[in-house]
Order: sequence, then structure tokens, then C-alpha cells
Amino acid sequence: MKIPEVDAQQQRSLNALLWLVAVGFFMQTLDATIVNTALPSMARSLGESPLRMQSVVVAYSLTMAMLIPASGWIADRFGTRRVYIAAIVLFVVGSVLCAMSQSVTQLVAARVVQGMGGALLLPVGRLSVLRAFPREQFLPAMSFIAIPGLIGPLIGPTLGGYLVEAASWHWIFLINVPVGLAGCIATLVFMQGAPMERVARFDVAGYMLLAVGMVCISLALDGLSGLGLRQAGVLVLLVFGLASLTAYWLHAVRHKDPLFSPELFSIPTLSIGLLGNLFSRLGSSCMPFLVPLLLQVSMGYSPLRAGLMMLPVAIAGMAVKRLAVPLIRKAGYRRVLVVNTSLVGLTMASFALTSPSQPWWLQSIQLACFGAVNSLQFTAMNTLSLKDLDHARASSGNSLLSMVQMLAMGMGVATAGAVLAAFTGVFGNSEPHQTLNAFHATFACMGLITLASASIFWQLRAEERVVKASDPTDPAG
Repeated sequence: MKIPEVDAQQQRSLNALLWLVAVGFFMQTLDATIVNTALPSMARSLGESPLRMQSVVVAYSLTMAMLIPASGWIADRFGTRRVYIAAIVLFVVGSVLCAMSQSVTQLVAARVVQGMGGALLLPVGRLSVLRAFPREQFLPAMSFIAIPGLIGPLIGPTLGGYLVEAASWHWIFLINVPVGLAGCIATLVFMQGAPMERVARFDVAGYMLLAVGMVCISLALDGLSGLGLRQAGVLVLLVFGLASLTAYWLHAVRHKDPLFSPELFSIPTLSIGLLGNLFSRLGSSCMPFLVPLLLQVSMGYSPLRAGLMMLPVAIAGMAVKRLAVPLIRKAGYRRVLVVNTSLVGLTMASFALTSPSQPWWLQSIQLACFGAVNSLQFTAMNTLSLKDLDHARASSGNSLLSMVQMLAMGMGVATAGAVLAAFTGVFGNSEPHQTLNAFHATFACMGLITLASASIFWQLRAEERVVKASDPTDPAG
């Protein structure tokens, strides 16, 4: 990438910085998807049911959601270079701990460590690019960084399936070690960023209330199946979570400098976009978790074949990216999002019709259709959420959107796991056709949840159109 008005040495340093941040983003997005195909193999190795492995995915997403609000302050307080190295080290240590795990509990704890590193990689890397590049070059630079973020989900499921068959599931984590070591050396050489002299006081009380709320609600959903909690325990966690989120709202109204000001919700497009993101992703985010499980547990696919079947989702999603903005300009946000959200829900529900006798090409078309409408959904929701933010509120609004996205991903997997566990209790799990019936019912329910979220986007004004592009670094869209 050519940077004008800089000498050759500085240009090489800037280009190296871009590659460094891009590789970090790639590690993060790859690890978010590579695990899904390997879950059945992990379950057999650890003596657990593959239908109860959602905690491994939830732990990673929830940890990222918790740390994203604090990432900017941490980078300012300790310096981008130090924090980026710490993020890589945490990610690599977490990866090694994952590979060494002897139980699901140990694996979940290791995924928390890994998620702590992953949560800091993108925000801190993006901040270092923002400070190093001239403003007129920031958007092209971030677009360059976004490319590996699209490649990660594209090859993650297939690579995970290949490593499980060629070696063992442990290698889906161990491949991060050499990349991480090289990243630490490159960070020391190419990344600048000393701590800021004056850093505003961090809203510790608000952060703790928000974090406790997110954790309790997510654990309550996961506890319905993965943690084996009884109804009373789930109810207590839900009450604690909702009380903490309510307390945060009251705290933010009174606090001089809260993490996320309630004034953000005075922007109709942001509030509708955030709520739509939360509830529509609550349904659609479970698909990368459910589909590989369905293919391997109930339909007898090998890990590699299950990973290959996920390629149409990523390819179709990338193919429709350029269609989103022209479509929204022509039809408007409300019409596009209401119709497309309904299509996402119906496409998800269509997986209730899958069977082992279904030809692979028909399954590929079905998965490609889901990938296309889901990609369009993410792009439309993200541009809607960010398009009316002014400069003063852009950073806070973007961080809030990123937190909601990661929270919804974790809660979506936890919800799907709970629904699947409930239907497994109804249909049984001793025979493949029984688990297939449980999967069918789960897909139908999660599709209905997504379909219901279309009513949120109906609250938009009919004349809403595209004003500015979404953040190109969105890891999920």
C-alpha cells in the first residue's frame, strides 16, 4: 500500500505495521471459526457429549465482549505496543493451555485466557494504525486490514476439519504459537505507541456492573444445558444479570463520563440498529456452531467434509458484499432489513428439512443462500447503526456496537445449546435419527427467533438511506 509524502524507510515501516495488525486480526477471526468443526472430536477426547460443548464457544465470545469496552483505555494507559504484545502473549498462552486441557472445564478456562488476548488484538491494532497513518489514508489502511478478517472465517472450518483428521484437535490451537512468536518480534520492531501522559479516569463501577450483567445472563443461558444448573440457579443468575444492567443504566445517567452514555440511545438509527443486532444475531450466530454438529453427529460427515460444507456460506457472503449499499440506497433500510431478516429466519428454519439422503449439492445451495442473506444482514445492520454518529460519539458508538455483536454471538450459541439440550431430552439421543429430530426442532426455533426480530427494523423511517459506509473492520459482518 503506497503512502504519499513519506520516505522509503517510513513507508516500509507503515506497510509492516499494516501486515502486523492484519495478521493479528486473522488470528482472531480464524480462531473464532476453526473450533466449530472440531467440537465433536474434542468432546470424544474429553469424555463429553458433543451436544454440550457450546461453553467452549461461549467463553471466547463472552470474554471478548467484556474486554472490548476497556480496550481503548488500556491502550492509552499502558501504550499500544505494550498492550499489543500482551494481547499476543495472552492469545498464545491461552492457545497452549487449550491444547493441554484434559477436561471441558480446563478448556473453557483456557478459552477465557485466549479470548482476553483476542479481545485486544483488533481494537488496539486499529488504534495503532489510526495514530500512525494520515487521516486521508486511514480508510484504505483499515480496508486492507479487513481482508484477512474475511479470509479467516472462509478457511477456518475447513482447516479445523483437516487438522482434526490429519493430526488431532490440539493442533487447531498449537498453530497459533509460531505465528504469535513472530508477531511479538514484529511488534517490537515496527509498532510505536508510548502511554499517554494524561488518561481520563476509567469508569470502574460502570464497567463492573456491565460485565457482571453480561456474564450472568450468558451463564444463565448456558446453564440451561452446558453447566447443568437447575432452574433455581438459572433464575438467580438472570435476576442478578438484569439487576446489574439496570444498575448500570442508572449509574450511566448520573456519571459524568460513563463507558457508554445513555445519550447514544437518543439516536434512533443507533438504538434500533443495536437492538436489531442483538436479537437477529441471537438467532443467526448459532449457525456456525449448529451446522458442523448436525453434519457430524447426525449425518455421519467426517470433520474435513463438514468443514468443506461451510465454504459456500463464506463464499456467498463475500460475493454479495458489494450489492448491499446499492440495494439499501434503492429500497431503504426498513424494507431491506425487514425483508432480509425474514429471509434469514426462513433460511435457518429450512435446515429442519435436512436429512442424510439429501444430495450434497442441494445442501451447498442451502448453505450458500444462508451465507448470502446473512452477510447482507450484517452489512445493513452495521451501516444503519453507525451512519448517524457524529465525530464526538463515533468511538463510543462503535465500541458499543462491537460489544453487542460479540455478546449476541455468545448468547446465540448458549441459547441454541439450551434449546438443543431441551429437544434432546424430548426426542432422546441414543440413535442418530433422534438427535436429527432434536436438531430439526432447534433450527426451527432459532429461525423463528430471527424472524421475530424483523419487527424491530419495522420501526425505522421508510426514507432511511445510506449516509456513510460501515466500519470495514467488523469481524462479524
